[in-house]
Amino acid sequence: MTDEELHKQFEEAVAFVNSYTEPMPADLLLKLYAYYKIANKNFSNPGSKTPLINAFKANALIQAQNIGADEAMRNYIELVDNELREN
Repeated sequence: MTDEELHKQFEEAVAFVNSYTEPMPADLLLKLYAYYKIANKNFSNPGSKTPLINAFKANALIQAQNIGADEAMRNYIELVDNELREN
């Protein structure tokens, strides 16, 4: 897959998630959050007003910290395909 194809598939997966109306499990949301942040090279602190939510988001980022942006995009796409589009 070329870099351009990867970015296109990632953008399509993000659009799918943004339009998804069914509830998602918290662990899936946290993984998607971490992969999205890494894929976009956004290393700012979580911005929730709730400290507990920030802690969960920070933990998700720590768990995924050793992957690069391309791998984060592939993981995001795979999660969307396997967990959301199949259902």
